[in-house]
Amino acid sequence: MPAEKVEIFKSIEGWAVEDILPMLKPVNECWQPQDFLPDPSTEGFYEQVKEIRERTKEIPDEYLVVLVGNMITEEALPTYQSRLSGAQIVYDQTGADNTPWAIWARRWSAEENRHGDLLNKYLYLSGRVDMKQIEKTIQHLIGAGMDVGSGNHPYYGMIYTSFQERAIFISHGNTAKLTIKHGDTKLAQICGTIASDEKRHETAYSRVAAKLFKLDPNDMVLALADMMRTQITMPAHLMDNGHDPNLFQHFCDVASLIGIYTATDYINNLEHFVAKWNIEKLIGLSSEGREAQYYVCGLANKLKRLQEKAATNAQQASSLSYSFSWIFHRHM
Repeated sequence: MPAEKVEIFKSIEGWAVEDILPMLKPVNECWQPQDFLPDPSTEGFYEQVKEIRERTKEIPDEYLVVLVGNMITEEALPTYQSRLSGAQIVYDQTGADNTPWAIWARRWSAEENRHGDLLNKYLYLSGRVDMKQIEKTIQHLIGAGMDVGSGNHPYYGMIYTSFQERAIFISHGNTAKLTIKHGDTKLAQICGTIASDEKRHETAYSRVAAKLFKLDPNDMVLALADMMRTQITMPAHLMDNGHDPNLFQHFCDVASLIGIYTATDYINNLEHFVAKWNIEKLIGLSSEGREAQYYVCGLANKLKRLQEKAATNAQQASSLSYSFSWIFHRHM
């Protein structure tokens, strides 16, 4: 990254300390997985486990698949922290650097770590899923890593994480709403609580991106256009269970089919950030920058054609028989 870009990040370190780091909560103010789980030290532990099994027995397989897929995505956190900490400006040389970017990367990871822990334990106690197959998928995914097209440039990274955190927020939030319909209000509370964290993290990343759009609008809009040309890929895109070579796509198909995360959500997210970052009003752009601005501002309307395609795919998916190892190879 050119020296002048490094200087941009150094120039806003004080701002990050004041405006970004406070969006992370002190440990004593954070919820912990045990707040939502049976206490194994009490005599009522086994009865509470039975209650979980009773509540989850009516959850349809397609909802279980989405819950497991979301949990596996959360459990690949080591990959996400290594990618974030390895970014050119975040680069945590000692592993305990005190720059605001390094502090954010570590404490963000610490907050995110609770999400996979909680979902993993709850699904384990439910008895509805094949935990060994899930554990193998998690190991496969962490070993595979991720390549979402953001490279090592922090401009791309801040744009990507803004979109990704919002997508995960929507996915967990919709899962919470739909889980209520199947009688497990505790699981709905869990998903809603995780969604709240993701929303807070989205706000932080998008706030940094907004700051960069003000300081370096030309290169930021070029980065945004570059990412949108290849679309935002979710971090678990290399998901593998050793059985289904198209596992991630099948997981996404199910999530779309039941309304957890759809093409419409993707388009709405694009419109949200175009408005939030005032892309249409950016000035002082080069000819390439203006071209990128025009492309990004008009992209949502073009992508709305995906809604028709998504509807067609949903009809096709409804007639397909997917089998997931996570639910003992049952077909849906």
